[in-house]
Amino acid sequence: MNIMEAGANWMTIRQQRTSTALNSASNNGLTGFEVVSRKGKELTLDDGTTCTEFISCSYLGLESHPQLIHAAGTALERIGIHLSASRSAMSPVYLRQLEQLLGDIYAGASVTVFTSTSNAHLGVLPLLGSGAMDGYPTKGSIMWLVDRTAHASMQVLRGLLSQFGRVKRVDTQDIDSLKQVLKRCAQTQITPVLLIDGVGSMSGLLPVSELSELLQAWGGYLYIDDAHGISITGKYGAGYAFENLGYRLPDNTIIAGSLSKAFGGAGGFIVLKPAYKASQLRELANPLVFGHTVSVPLQAANVASAQLHLSSDIDFLQSALWQNVRRLDGKVKQQMMNASLRAPIRGALFQTELQGAAAATALRANGIVVFPVFYPIVETGKAMLRCALSALHTPQQIDNLARQLNVQLSQASA
Repeated sequence: MNIMEAGANWMTIRQQRTSTALNSASNNGLTGFEVVSRKGKELTLDDGTTCTEFISCSYLGLESHPQLIHAAGTALERIGIHLSASRSAMSPVYLRQLEQLLGDIYAGASVTVFTSTSNAHLGVLPLLGSGAMDGYPTKGSIMWLVDRTAHASMQVLRGLLSQFGRVKRVDTQDIDSLKQVLKRCAQTQITPVLLIDGVGSMSGLLPVSELSELLQAWGGYLYIDDAHGISITGKYGAGYAFENLGYRLPDNTIIAGSLSKAFGGAGGFIVLKPAYKASQLRELANPLVFGHTVSVPLQAANVASAQLHLSSDIDFLQSALWQNVRRLDGKVKQQMMNASLRAPIRGALFQTELQGAAAATALRANGIVVFPVFYPIVETGKAMLRCALSALHTPQQIDNLARQLNVQLSQASA
């Protein structure tokens, strides 16, 4: 940080460092384009052109599954779009059904649904930090340890979290430094709470089981945002974090998940120990007390998706996704971000924003749309083409993407 940035808030710093690349990408139709219709992974845009998209985070293609669409239509006819009330006033029957099914997916854990994963953070973290969350006791004060790769939805809460305890950014890859912080917490009777991603939205997989054990040893809690890991792996599509934990939720570990990505529906949820009484969240979590529930058709779609997760269908969809991931890895000549990792996102890094924008433009001209990202998602001055893979992509679509990436990466490195 330079002198001009000293003492500035995070939004001011972001504005100072953000270039014109984001606006240029939108103005040139590389981002922000409007979709008129869709068939599989083929889009028809508002300008009449068609293209193959590698942008959607619906990694299993469940958002267009006939059972979800039928369930949504039936609920729309029965109840309408929404009940326009908080769940403490009334809620559609689908909400109770969904939470019961999610409890089955997570081996009897207590599961509460929110309108988004971000709202799950807003509802649960203040309660945990207050020391009054049933079954999650704290000693003395709290120290929030926010991993440097944690999702922006948690990073942005630092001001809120500071009302309950000190906030410190950490690097979970520097395990020795993390252990020193945990040791100091133990010596001063402070309860550490480590906030991490499971499958990163941009890169990496964290060793959640090892981190859970480490926090347990030092009397702390591990809070995992596994939004991008849900459904794509694990028994019943329970996700990366729960799978890595051996399908057992330790008493010191909390998982936040998404229903809006690979799950195929909408909303978020929190997974707590089986003995936890969810009525406390319904009474005290702000997003549940003062906010509406997920719209009725999407709640019904969530229920249909949960039923598919508890069937063998999820295994076939997961298999199709990982076949596509392996196919792309084997055909792109230069190593991409996340190459060989069990993550559905790949990234082609370019050393300048101009190179990245030019590559995205070339792909668009060849009928492929990816997500070109710049600062603050990647380092200042650099660019990345973020490619999200799906079980719905055909081998031909994967091969075409690989060919175009090879051309653009080769030209950029020449």
